[in-house]
Amino acid sequence: MCGFIRPDAGQVLIDGRAYHNLRPHRLAGLGIARTMQGVGLFERLTVIENVMIGASCRATAGFWSALLGLPRSDRDERRLREEAGQALDRVGAAAVADAWPGQLPYGMRKRVALARALAAKPNLLLLDEPASGLAEDELTELGGLIRELTGEMSLVIVEHHMDLMMSVCDSLVVLDFGKVISRGSPREIQADPAVTTAYLGVSGAEGD
Repeated sequence: MCGFIRPDAGQVLIDGRAYHNLRPHRLAGLGIARTMQGVGLFERLTVIENVMIGASCRATAGFWSALLGLPRSDRDERRLREEAGQALDRVGAAAVADAWPGQLPYGMRKRVALARALAAKPNLLLLDEPASGLAEDELTELGGLIRELTGEMSLVIVEHHMDLMMSVCDSLVVLDFGKVISRGSPREIQADPAVTTAYLGVSGAEGD
């Protein structure tokens, strides 16, 4: 969907319009933001500068002009920084705005990566394993945030924590080593013996 790998079949529809040969650099213009399976933060930028990159798709002077304080960029810089601060506050990471990513524990870096995606104010948010590496209390907070976001945008999530997915998703597709074995509402997935069998036999199922 992001354009890193070309599909053998199928199509991507956004607001009813089909898109072919999507490329990662076009996603922001289509109202799409994403997180990565890891964190993907820039180690030589502060936390707030990392998140400002997510908001840069709406900058008139460009992100680097705003960041470097080039002429006619002051207004952009202030706005991007404000929006980045709001995104950090939403994920509970406002206190680390001026820190370097390498100084933070993994769970907090995951929050920063999510804030960067939210700063783009997308219509569609793609989350790749957002719960990986998080502690149990962090999973609870993540679930609450995801439920909030569903009222503002559409989400597509790839995740191994099926309990979390059952609690936040309207519909799921379950994969077993890349093969679709079930799809439907959480209630339908729970009642599907194919899912039960896969989880008893192997741990290779994914929900999204």
